Amino acid sequence: MITIRNIYKSFSSQSLFEGASLQINEGERFALVGPNGSGKSTLFKMMLREEEADDGEIQFKKNVVVGYLPQENAPTSERTVVDETLDGAEDFDGRKGAEAKAVLMGLGFKVSDFSRRVNTLSGGWAMRVAMARLLVKKPDLLLLDEPTNHLDLDSLLWLQDYLAGYQGAVFVISHDRSFINTVCNAIISVQDKTLRAYYGDYEHFLAQRQSEKDKLLSQWKQQQDDIAQMKDFIARNRARVSTASRVQSMIKRLDKLELVQLPEETKTVRIRFPQPGRTGTKVLELKNLNKVYNVPGQEPIRVYENFDFELYRGQKMAFVGHNGAGKSTLLKLLAGVIEPDSGERVLGLNVKTGYFSQHREGILEPRHTVLQEAMDNDRMNPELMVRTVLGTFLFPGDNVYKKTAVLSGGEKSRLMLVKLLLDPPNVILMDEPTTHLDMPSVDALIGALKEFEGTLCFISHDLYFINALADSVVHIEKGKTTVYPGNYDYFRHRQLAMQAETEAAAPSGGEARPPEARADTAAWEEKKRQEAEARKRSRRGDTLKKDIAYSRKTIETLAAKMSAPEIYSDYKQVKELGDKIHALEARVAAATEELKAIEG
Repeated sequence: MITIRNIYKSFSSQSLFEGASLQINEGERFALVGPNGSGKSTLFKMMLREEEADDGEIQFKKNVVVGYLPQENAPTSERTVVDETLDGAEDFDGRKGAEAKAVLMGLGFKVSDFSRRVNTLSGGWAMRVAMARLLVKKPDLLLLDEPTNHLDLDSLLWLQDYLAGYQGAVFVISHDRSFINTVCNAIISVQDKTLRAYYGDYEHFLAQRQSEKDKLLSQWKQQQDDIAQMKDFIARNRARVSTASRVQSMIKRLDKLELVQLPEETKTVRIRFPQPGRTGTKVLELKNLNKVYNVPGQEPIRVYENFDFELYRGQKMAFVGHNGAGKSTLLKLLAGVIEPDSGERVLGLNVKTGYFSQHREGILEPRHTVLQEAMDNDRMNPELMVRTVLGTFLFPGDNVYKKTAVLSGGEKSRLMLVKLLLDPPNVILMDEPTTHLDMPSVDALIGALKEFEGTLCFISHDLYFINALADSVVHIEKGKTTVYPGNYDYFRHRQLAMQAETEAAAPSGGEARPPEARADTAAWEEKKRQEAEARKRSRRGDTLKKDIAYSRKTIETLAAKMSAPEIYSDYKQVKELGDKIHALEARVAAATEELKAIEG
């Protein structure tokens, strides 16, 4: 469908791609990963013909339609949400309109939102409209740049399911590992200024990369030992007539030697943030609390009535629930950012709360630089430590001297996160802290919060983040909370188990459903299970086919290299190439056997 062949691209003195190639076929699902600034967004722009490659070519199959979702700054208009979603779509029989409304509801819109004008929405909701419009158009290839940034957990889970059944190809830039693993069947890594495909999930990609690095390091060490031995031989025998020819031969061999190059190491930073003062056992309590939102022209929205909630020292709680269930409201009530209509908020002994939101307008001093703002607290943190933390959260080098007034929304959000972590309160309340962070930054944040000795409550759409941190999940529904000990995976397990129990029970009166009804449910569940297994086998089959093709191509390349005159006379190199070919042939044989079993 799209062929990227041997492209070169540089900006000023920085080279992004040198001979990079990639083939994108119909129905493939790729995740594009690489360090910040490695060229991911530039690659998308070249595929959209907004940037030209310095050399090489990008070929498109005839009539291929490419759809693009930018990371932010969706265009706005005076059209209604539904009309904007249907922009450019023909809707003769109303089916497209129904589909558009279904997609919008999947992305979190209510029916009452359909008639709202797009230019009255916040930036995040405008991005959801842009995504809905793209999904309704159904292009042959979806290019999605951080599509989960503006979604809550429910809409993210809906998008994952939607993309799993999408007929076109998907190419996504994302920092969300769980999303990548669910949606994509291969990782495209921007490394060494090329594009390298790894079929499988993100964990498989990490394991493969580490294995490659270990092997390359072993080869480099062996070559350095060989070079040292040859140089030692030359130094000891240069003056001897009897070994002069051997010395000259060895000198020529050294001159022609193709050195093993170690890749540039991506630094992984582990930061230990200062710890807050110790609190009492009960850190926060909401008593008999009521909260109502009055919306002009609508019935009052009663979020919480006679509501009680307790928070204890050391808990790490994730708040989950449907859009509008009251997650952010509860977080703000706990933080004291908003006041209840009645009831009380009781702080425990020595408690100091800190609230992090994506919306931080008016908090930063516009005349301060990033570094000055990060240093502005009572901790007196060393400048080197502060700059290290800023670098981890995507403010490298001279970026620390940018004025906060010129920062983007994402940059302001990251800076506020740094400020919170450099001078942490003993109760941290966070709303979507991973938005605008790359994977190393998310890992650094997880590491810091795992070591945090205070209390943590947070809302996040990142399942990897939730599972890594939460020791309990608070499910919020209709103004009530239910606490599940464990992470999100355990919460989902319990939800599914309770759903199965409810479906097996009688609609009323507690009587068991008739056997035929239970049989219908069991048959439906078995059918869904078989369909899920079939999809899983199909995806695995596609992965195996691509792995086999890639391995065979690599075998051909290595065989051609082995037959080169400068190689076949070198026993050591011939053996190394032979070992690689043998390992790849074994891999092809194993993959072929597995593929036969899958295809039956």
